[in-house]
Amino acid sequence: MDLMRLDLATLAYLAGSSANDAILARLHEIGHAGVRISHGYVIQHLIEGAPTVSELGELLGVTQQAASKQLLELERLGYVERVPDPVDSRVRRARLTARGRQLVEDSRRLRRELDVPGDAAAKRALIRLLDATGGTEKVLKRQVVPGD
Repeated sequence: MDLMRLDLATLAYLAGSSANDAILARLHEIGHAGVRISHGYVIQHLIEGAPTVSELGELLGVTQQAASKQLLELERLGYVERVPDPVDSRVRRARLTARGRQLVEDSRRLRRELDVPGDAAAKRALIRLLDATGGTEKVLKRQVVPGD
């Protein structure tokens, strides 16, 4: 098969999926066993914030129960903790633990390692594809949800 015959969208999807699989395997090797690709959708909303389960469900476009399940998995793995809201102690907020922040750092490092010289042209082509399909704003606002 001549990969150059594939359309850009298909090639981007296949390359992205392959990269994600490779990064996930490396994360497991370096001590982040149990982490799944879907956890990244949750973690992206905990990097700069501490949402409630309801808020997280809205951000992810899923039910409160689905968001709660994801948080529970990440809590069991030691990446997330739930803490009282500073204003209303009845409200619980989710935030990354030190282990969760280490996961973010490790993931970012492994992704940077996949960058290769001359990849600026490929990045520009993928950004043009995002623009052409209306996906840029969702990416910039961290509104890409599981299944998108």
